[in-house]
Amino acid sequence: MNKLFLIFSLFSFPLFAQEKYTLLRPARVFDGEIMHENWQVLLKNQRIEGVGEKLTVQPNTEIIDIPNATLLPGLIEGHSHLLLHPYNETTWDDQVLKESRAERIARATVHARKTLLAGFTSVRDLGTEGADYDDVGLKTAIEKGIIIGPRLFVAGRALVASGSYGPKGFHSEVTVPQGAEEADGVDNLTKSVRTQIGKGADVVKIYADYRWGLMKDAQPTFLQEEIELMVKVAQSSGRQVVAHASTPEGMRRAIVGGVSTIEHGDGGTPEIFKLMKEKGVCLCPTLAAGDAVSQYRGWKKGKEAEPERIQEKRKSFKLAMESGVKICMGGDVGVFAHGDNAREMELMVDYGMKPFDVLKSATSINAESFKLKDLGKIKKGFLADILVVEGNPAEQIGDIRKVKMVFKDGILVKK
Repeated sequence: MNKLFLIFSLFSFPLFAQEKYTLLRPARVFDGEIMHENWQVLLKNQRIEGVGEKLTVQPNTEIIDIPNATLLPGLIEGHSHLLLHPYNETTWDDQVLKESRAERIARATVHARKTLLAGFTSVRDLGTEGADYDDVGLKTAIEKGIIIGPRLFVAGRALVASGSYGPKGFHSEVTVPQGAEEADGVDNLTKSVRTQIGKGADVVKIYADYRWGLMKDAQPTFLQEEIELMVKVAQSSGRQVVAHASTPEGMRRAIVGGVSTIEHGDGGTPEIFKLMKEKGVCLCPTLAAGDAVSQYRGWKKGKEAEPERIQEKRKSFKLAMESGVKICMGGDVGVFAHGDNAREMELMVDYGMKPFDVLKSATSINAESFKLKDLGKIKKGFLADILVVEGNPAEQIGDIRKVKMVFKDGILVKK
């Protein structure tokens, strides 16, 4: 009995676990809220041990000098679909209907790696788009160290009102797989939300409106009471509900219904953004998705005038900023290439946001909005998810692409 207990103890609880210390000395540190010159950051194993101008270190500490560089919290991607790839490569319909699950998962492992190496150490993945709960499996594979990738917060299948989503356009007797789970009414919605949570969803995503109107325009889908029910059920497990919404009425129903973020929000009005601010609902604008789709449809960016869709998006984004709505950073990656996540940050600046505020959106604001514990800041006790870039992205946002080092859980994954 004693020998068996000793063997179990040796395998389960390392007796002499070695502590690893790393001191990073960049030119400046953005802590998620403030830029500090000549700060140092001390890592101990997977967490941040200390920050400040002069830190006392252990004799065995590895010291890394990084001149002319900015250290930031690992970036947080607020809206991604790792199981999708750019629509100019393969249309959304064909990805859902023709690509095998094996192919989509293989692609997703590559997407996860590219995302992490670009400095995005956390990702909110908002729907598998016809790939069941494969995002949960991808998350598990990353956590087990089978593949490398960012820490994932996943939505599973997502929820749509029956008849509203796609793929569409088939003979009425033909049933095709849908890009999300259809559910309606009190009993069905309650069961679907609980089932998605049970299958591993960290967040519940709903489509508050979609392009199912009489003229194929975007119109609300779920009733106000249905949204309130889904939020109530999800919140009882401590989870947030986020809503795809682009019409004023779809946004209004989602906001009043209690969602935490509005994804897209193209048709936001002064009244809607005022309501968002009052209710503490954040906007995830996904500027890069609209920019990419417009180019796929033939717009020659930089050579031709901006299409109406882009002009309207500029106006709604400016209106949201002027209204004081809290803005998250999320590009709807998958519509465009994974690893190119910084495209959203660059467009946020192009559409009128200050680079410094964009950095906050991609770090502390996303972490706070998504309720991600110990992430989004360079702070003692927080997880050592760290990005180091050449230059100063608070002055020139494009410097965020000049990646020198990426740490996740204190482990150097890119140098």
